[in-house]
Order: sequence, then structure tokens, then C-alpha cells
Amino acid sequence: MSEVREVELYDTTLRDGAQRAGISYTIEDRLRILHKLDQLGVPYVEGGWPGANPRDSEFFRLATKETLRHATLTAFGMTRRVGERAEESQVLRELLDAGTEVVCLVGKSWDLHVRQALRTDLAEGLAMIRDSIAFLRREGRRVFFDAEHFFDGYRSDPAFALATLEAAEEAGAERLVLCDTNGGMLPRDVAEIVDEVRPRVSVPLGVHVHNDTGCAVANSLVAVEHGVHQVQGTINGYGERTGNADLIPIAANLTLKMGIRCLPEGSLARLTEVAHYVAEVANLPPDSHQPYAGRYAFTHKAGLHTSGVSRFTEAYEHVPPEAVGNRRGVAASDLGGASTLRMKAAELGVELSEEAIPRLVREIKEREARGYTFEVADASLELLMRRADGWTQPFFEIESYRVHVEERVGDGEPPLAEATVKVVTKGTRHIESAEGNGPVSALDNALRKALANDYPELEHITLEDFRVRVFDETHGTGAVVRVLIDTSNGQREWTTVGVSENIIEASWEALVDGYLYGLLHPRQAEG
Repeated sequence: MSEVREVELYDTTLRDGAQRAGISYTIEDRLRILHKLDQLGVPYVEGGWPGANPRDSEFFRLATKETLRHATLTAFGMTRRVGERAEESQVLRELLDAGTEVVCLVGKSWDLHVRQALRTDLAEGLAMIRDSIAFLRREGRRVFFDAEHFFDGYRSDPAFALATLEAAEEAGAERLVLCDTNGGMLPRDVAEIVDEVRPRVSVPLGVHVHNDTGCAVANSLVAVEHGVHQVQGTINGYGERTGNADLIPIAANLTLKMGIRCLPEGSLARLTEVAHYVAEVANLPPDSHQPYAGRYAFTHKAGLHTSGVSRFTEAYEHVPPEAVGNRRGVAASDLGGASTLRMKAAELGVELSEEAIPRLVREIKEREARGYTFEVADASLELLMRRADGWTQPFFEIESYRVHVEERVGDGEPPLAEATVKVVTKGTRHIESAEGNGPVSALDNALRKALANDYPELEHITLEDFRVRVFDETHGTGAVVRVLIDTSNGQREWTTVGVSENIIEASWEALVDGYLYGLLHPRQAEG
């Protein structure tokens, strides 16, 4: 039996990924991501550029003391400057001071950059690469060479671009990484150039591509097909401009589609967890439609699709979702039918009678025609399903609510919102009032006070997000609005929906459903 081919993953989420606009990792953030990548089994994790700023230097001081099982921490930096001796280079000294076993060194491989950015000749450009790598090797470091702008450089002057690789190899570099720094290459360009370069070098090649053409993942996979051994990228494709190659689909495709090993056995099932974890640490919403790891990557909406999946999953799923730690979902909508609702009921744990299904299909279609959406509002959908089968909620009864906003002109104070609700819980009538920084906040506070009399467990429930969409904007202030509210009890999150021409009424509907769902699915006891 032929031996399974292996490919190295090299993660640069902490360095190149941090160049995405809006991302600013703390040192603690970086340490958390480092350990999560180590748990996944990524062999190389680039921590940053020591000396570029105090935060990077402090990170390496702490990170090099951490115990890692799978990952080798690497430091990133550039070659010596023009006319400088490698032994006197502050940049190279800071790379050594970082204390990592592996250093990834970037050098110019595009003649245009050497002449115009560095303002020197090509001979000095090669000497900068050769001297820097040789110096680091003498100091006991393993070196990977990132040939910056290699593909553009090869198109411009192939002899010089190849000479940079040869200089790096002669000086002792272990990997020669071909970089599409501008992200402008297409798969056919990558394939052609890798095929021409591979016979000219003896050490393994790597690839580092950006996503400016939307081809970063495809370019990385094509490079592997044509003999590249190391793939550099970031979790979720984070990076400057349009981002880097996304290691999540790359790892999944290498393993599941190409039969190439790139992670330890069993690690692939953690891809979704890692993708969401890094997004959370970066304070960015996870991409719901990200291949393999997105919330909706295996969610089916159209009736034809859900009907097919209900019979055999391969009908509309290219891999089992659990292979990458994800799960199958069904989006109930006016595009679905009976099979969709059966699958959705099973997913939500609701026993739905056959008699209720036709009524529920009609109601969902009618509601969505009025502006409701149940694709993301699973909590409201579950309540709707239960009611369609005759369920009556036993927790509380709303008698009335009111809210008013008062602004005292000229006193400089913000408007004051105050709400009053009248609720019956367990046979007792409660009238509670509360203030808030807006009408929805005031209603939330008043309803919470009224329900907490008999349901103290609601102290854990918090309103996490509030989103409003206006339909038919030609009607101005009389347009229909949809309100989505995200609620959490600290252990799980859920979304509810309300629709009305009155934004307060739509908000109240979503708010009440949120509390009702929280009572229906109480928080689990700790420990």
C-alpha cells in the first residue's frame, strides 16, 4: 500500500492575521490562540515580529516559556538592511532574542522591489538574503525563507527570482516559501510557476498566498498538487486587505478531498470549534457561511434539498458535517415543506404530530409573507411548532404593557424611557415598572422584574443583541419592521423574532418569546 503523503501547515494568524483592519490582539489573546492551535495539532505557529513593537516582544518572552505538545513557535522578521553586516543587524538580533527554534525570514524576490523599494542592485539583494540566513544558522536557528512577491518577481525576472531561492538554500534555509504577496495570481499561474521552480531547488517548497482574487484556498491546494510541502495561512483567512488563505477549508480539503495528512488523527473534528474560538478571541462574528465551519455550512433551506437530505445525506452534503465538528441544520422558511419541518422538529427536539404539519407549513408561509424569518430565529420557531400542536405555555400571562419616553427640553439630560407591565404568574398578578436607556430596555427591565417574582432563575438571562430591519421603506414611519433579539443564559444562546408596523410591538413580541424560551429550557445546574 502506498504511503500517505503529508503536508505541513504553518499558521500566521497571530502575525499576518493581525494585520486585518479591526483586529487587535492582546498578549493574553495571542497566548490563548497559540494553545488552541497547539491543541488542534498545527505544527508551526508564527507568533509575530519580535522588536516590531513592545507587545510582540513581550509575547515571545512569555510564549517561549509555555509548554506546547504539537506546535513549534516561530518568529518572523526580515533580512539585514542594505549595506549592513548581518552581525550588526538589530532586526536579526531581536529575532535571536525572541528565543524560538525556528525563524521565518522574509526577503525580496521581485527585482522591482529590490531596485525601487530597497534602492540597491540585485547582487546586494541576493547578499542580504544569503548573509542573514547564514548568520541565523550559525547562531543555531532553523530558518524558513519567505520569498516575498515571488510570483510577481518570477514573471518579471525569473532568473533573479530563482537566484533568491538558490541563495537561501545555499545559506541553509529548510523551506523556500513562494509568496503571492499581492494576491493577484490565479490557480493556473501558481501551477505553472511551481512546476518550473520545483526541479530547480532541493529543499521543500512552501506557499503563502493572499486572497485578493478570491483564489487563496484554491491557489494553496493547487500548489500542493504540484509538489509544495508547506502551506502558510491563517484561521478564518484573516489578514490585510481581503485576507490570507483560510487554513480551515485548506485542512479539510487536504484531508477529506485529497487524502493528504496535515493534522494529527482525530483533529479534523475540531476545525469548527477552532474557527469559532479564534473569531471570538478576535472579537469578530464567525462567518456563518464559511466553508466547513460556518453555522450554515450544512444547513438546508429549499424544500427539494431538505427532502433529499432526509432520505440520504449525501444528496446535498459533500462530506458529513460531524467530520469537521459541525452539525446539520434545516432552515424553516417559505421555501420548505413537510420534510423540512420534520427534520427541523427533530433537530429542536420537538415531537410534532402529522396533523399539525400542514397547519404549520401554512402558518410559516403566511408569517414569512408578512416579514417574519425563522431561519435564524430557532427559538420563535420552536414555540410556533409547539403551539401548532396544541401546546399552551404555563409560565405567565400578559395582561398589558405600556411604555413612554419623556424628554425635558433644555435640561441637557438624555430622554428617559419608563415601562409598566401587568403579568400573572402562578395565579398571582404583578404590576411592575422600570426605567431604561430606551423603550425596549425599559420593557425588558419591567418584564424581568414581574417574572422574577416567581422565576428567580431569570437572573441569568440577558439580552445580548437587538437588530431591526425596515421593510418597504417607501412607507416611511408606517413601514413594517422586523426585530430580532439574541438572548443568553450564560450556557446557551437563542434568537427570537417579532414583526409589526409598530417597532415597540415587534420588540415586545420578540422579547416575550425570548423569556418564554428561557423558562422552557432552563439553565443547567453548575457542576
